[in-house]
Amino acid sequence: MENLGILMSLFFLFSFSTSLHPSSHSNLQNHCLDDQRSTLLQLQHHLYYAPNFTFSSKLDLWDPNTRCCSWKGVTCDALGHVIGIDLSYQNLSGSFHSIFNLHHLQRLNLAGNNFNTTLFQYGFGKLPNLTHLNLSASCFHDQIPVGILYLTRLVSLNLSYQDDCYWRNDQSFASFDPTLKLEKPNFKTFIKNMRSLRELYLDGVNISSQSSEWCETTSLSLPKLSVLSMSGCGLTGPFCSSLLNLRYLSKLNLDSNPISYLPPKFSKISSPLVSLRLVDCNLSGHFPAEFFLLPKMQRIDISDNSRLMGQLPEFPINNTLEVLSLQYTNFSGSIPASIANLSNLVELDLSDNNFNGSIPPFHRSGVPNLASLDLSWNHLSGSIPSSLFTLSTLQTLSLGYNSFSDCQLKLDMFLQLSNLTRLDLSNISLLIGSNNKIRTLPQLESLYLRSCNLTEFPEFIKSQNKLTDLDLSNNRIHGLVPNWLWKSTLISVGLSSNAIDIPNQFPFDDANSSFPMLRFLLLASCNISTFPAFLKSQESLEELDLSNNQISGAVPNWLWKSTLISVDLSSNAIDIPNQFPFDDANSSFPMLISLRFRSCNISTFPAFLKSQESLEELDLSNNQISGAVPNWVWKKSLQYLDLSNNSLTSLDQFSSNQDSLQIPICNLSHLWRFDASFNELSGSIPSCLGNISSLEYLDLQQNSFSGSIPDFGGATQLSTLELNDNKLEGKLPRSLANCTMLYVLNLENNTLHDTFPLWLGKLPVLTVLILRANRFYGPIKHLENNFPVLDVLDIASNNFSGHLSIKFFHATHQLRSLKIGGNKLEGKLPRSLANCKKLEVLDVGKNMIHDTFPNWLVKLPSLMVLILRSNKFYGSIHFSGDGNAFPMLHILDLASNNFSGEVSVEFFQSLRAMMVIDGNKSKPSYVGDNSYYQDSVTIVNKGFEINYQKILTLLTCLDLSNNNFHGRILEEIQDLKSLHVLNLSYNSFFDSIPSALGSLTELESLDLSFNKLFGKIPPQLTSLTFLAALNLSYNQLEGSIPQSNQFGTFLNDSYIGNPRLCGVPLMKKCNEVGSQMLPPKVGEDSWIDCLSVWKVVLMGYGCGLVIGFSIGYTVLNEFGNKWMASFIRNWNRKRRRSM
Repeated sequence: MENLGILMSLFFLFSFSTSLHPSSHSNLQNHCLDDQRSTLLQLQHHLYYAPNFTFSSKLDLWDPNTRCCSWKGVTCDALGHVIGIDLSYQNLSGSFHSIFNLHHLQRLNLAGNNFNTTLFQYGFGKLPNLTHLNLSASCFHDQIPVGILYLTRLVSLNLSYQDDCYWRNDQSFASFDPTLKLEKPNFKTFIKNMRSLRELYLDGVNISSQSSEWCETTSLSLPKLSVLSMSGCGLTGPFCSSLLNLRYLSKLNLDSNPISYLPPKFSKISSPLVSLRLVDCNLSGHFPAEFFLLPKMQRIDISDNSRLMGQLPEFPINNTLEVLSLQYTNFSGSIPASIANLSNLVELDLSDNNFNGSIPPFHRSGVPNLASLDLSWNHLSGSIPSSLFTLSTLQTLSLGYNSFSDCQLKLDMFLQLSNLTRLDLSNISLLIGSNNKIRTLPQLESLYLRSCNLTEFPEFIKSQNKLTDLDLSNNRIHGLVPNWLWKSTLISVGLSSNAIDIPNQFPFDDANSSFPMLRFLLLASCNISTFPAFLKSQESLEELDLSNNQISGAVPNWLWKSTLISVDLSSNAIDIPNQFPFDDANSSFPMLISLRFRSCNISTFPAFLKSQESLEELDLSNNQISGAVPNWVWKKSLQYLDLSNNSLTSLDQFSSNQDSLQIPICNLSHLWRFDASFNELSGSIPSCLGNISSLEYLDLQQNSFSGSIPDFGGATQLSTLELNDNKLEGKLPRSLANCTMLYVLNLENNTLHDTFPLWLGKLPVLTVLILRANRFYGPIKHLENNFPVLDVLDIASNNFSGHLSIKFFHATHQLRSLKIGGNKLEGKLPRSLANCKKLEVLDVGKNMIHDTFPNWLVKLPSLMVLILRSNKFYGSIHFSGDGNAFPMLHILDLASNNFSGEVSVEFFQSLRAMMVIDGNKSKPSYVGDNSYYQDSVTIVNKGFEINYQKILTLLTCLDLSNNNFHGRILEEIQDLKSLHVLNLSYNSFFDSIPSALGSLTELESLDLSFNKLFGKIPPQLTSLTFLAALNLSYNQLEGSIPQSNQFGTFLNDSYIGNPRLCGVPLMKKCNEVGSQMLPPKVGEDSWIDCLSVWKVVLMGYGCGLVIGFSIGYTVLNEFGNKWMASFIRNWNRKRRRSM
């Protein structure tokens, strides 16, 4: 106790003395120990300013004549030890070894500099007292040093975004790997001793080698964590629930990691989460609506997850959300009106979704702080509420690409928002007027009025003196671009797809005006015939798009500004010289990042590419380049390469016997998209393509590649693989099961020989699977939980056999298109197909299915195409007659089965989609327009095969041919007003041809041949002015043939086998009595012989017709001689029965 009293007395005296001398503490604080001072001066000596990684000057930050504890960025403790150094964002480079002599250092911040070096040379283990370490955005790379893991007192560690300094200095880093890595030590070892850590920022650090263990490791090792930011680390999941139960976790950022799935009970978390970022994580499934209602949540950003579905909840008034971003997800439903009452809301981005309904009634009283609103690229309808124009705090507004009912909105209405700096009304029809009531126009920085049906340049732009970005593309503006449009503040201008005139000179009327120094200029599709001369003065130009104009001749030297990084001259007939002899000795050819010469009639690879070592995007597609690809084209920096639609024969100019692992393409470690489709490439597919970890898109279709498909186990990011129309053989590589990002797999038209790849069913996002026209065989079995999101399955024209699994279609209920025709499938059609509520196309033709008509399919709400041709379907066709059957069906092919009975009134009444004529022929749409895969269909009419590579939604076809139907052709057929193709041939219909057929004004092909029809040809048929093909042969018709309109174009073949018919084009005149015309015998010259050697090809949509016919080259059609022999045998059999 005595000692305690003495200590208290001393404390009192010390406190009293400092109170009498208030400066004594500050003097002690500013005292600088000599060793600390000399260490700092040594540090200054080894550092220098290096903007753009170029030495500028030595660091002159500190005055040696002053106390070091007062120096900028230096903090000392009471004893004069340096405990803090902050040299962030000084553009520094050099060495900082001296720092590690400051053993009392607690805080070190070197963020935002340009060191561009490794860290393993530095002894971080010498700083045991360090609590805060920030080395972010300073271009450090390679392995994180072991010494950092001994910093057990760390509270905050930030090693994130090292590549930012490359962008900051306008440097390309594609030629090497700029990232930090955690390999030795690995992630688990690195953090296991940092149990005091509260903030961890590792954004962009590569920990992919332990990517699946990150979540549990973090949860167990860092119990005090409040901030976790690990975007772009290569994490693959699973995303564990335990992470969201950390008791202090308030901020979580996992952007740009393919974690794919949310944990179960995602909304049932115990962490006090305030901010969540899961941008671009390849998430799928449903996002729980309850998550938006978490009591402390302020910021949610789950953008760029295109397969993540969900709906927004009703929001309570006391909701704390400040930022909500769902951009480019798959949310749907209406936007709840309650969202307009979130008083804390500052930023709302719901763009690129499937929201419908009207815009909520946003008003300044409900969202007083709203600064940014983006509802673009949805399906919103109705009117834009006037309350929107009360949002005085609004700075950013984007409403473009919706379906608003306002025919034409006045642009002036939006100019009431006086604080706007960014306005995007693209794809909204606008009226330009002048509203004198608006006293203060907003000073916009960005204005996007793309596709707004404008006919003139908006004059209010005259007063926009802060405008930097302007896009008026795709309007109907024509004439000269006015001087006042070229604001000197402009950085980016888009005037593409307008018929504008660009003067060579700009004689500004205002002497104070000057032409802007643009960085981005987009003049595509402007009908320009020469390179605009004003480009000569554009010394800051970075991106230039002059594609799809009428420019011809040589590209002038002055176009190639040294500042350019992106050039698009596609679809111009230009000449590219091999060398560029610049007239100006100070000029130099730009180091491009993106170059596009698509459709430029180029016949060789431009030689100037040899020097383009920074090139990341190269498009030379649709030219006339032949031969091998020169090795100097394969730049290590390339990320995007399109060589499609040329005549290339090899990917390697020295490819004689070289190992496919050694060819130059194998060095493209950053390649994410490669398209060499539609060439003449042969040999094996380079096996190294399967090892490029960055590869996302590979298209080698329509070549002559042979051999087996390479192992793709290393291409874990692969989302699209198109190898169709080659000569590939063997089995599918099982390594494709490792491509968990695979979205599209197209292997059509090869000679692959394997069983059905049920093992692909575990791929979580596989949406399109095309195995058509190969040699796949065996039954199609089923295992539970396969193909969860499959949209398209095309396995037609193989050798699959056996019965179809009922359970298979329970699992694949998401199917939109199913094609299994041309196999050896038998048994009954699985009733589980009725569960596929999204089904639009069902083709089971050319199998051995033995069943009655599938009237249980009639309720499928989206079914457009049903092909049952050439099976063993039997019996009559019955419908309930309630008028709700097949609401969308417009192609029905029941040909070549054993259907029988009369075709009832209810049958015609059920085909409701064939009763409506689509008046929008100017903008035809196709089945599958909104997906990767557009369906094709083959229709046989009059013996001709018509292959549609795309299926027009307005094409309607009914084919009941080659069955056993009988009875009269009912007058109710006239209700099918949109029919283009009607084939009732090879049945036993009798009685007269109904005159009601004349009401089918869209009809282009009519085949009633080989029936028992009698009487005269109704003159009403001459009103069918689109009729291009008619076959009434081999019936019992009589009388004269009508002569007007289309009937004047038909030949004998249309009427042969009707001995009582007369008139043109028959030789028999109507006053003559002729002998009976018998069907042709085998070997006789006839129209049938001609059919076997002519192929009819769909030419497209034109001339008012849906079906375009053209006689093609003489090849056998799909039926070939087998069909013709079968036809002749059947006819002979019928003939013998009648004798």
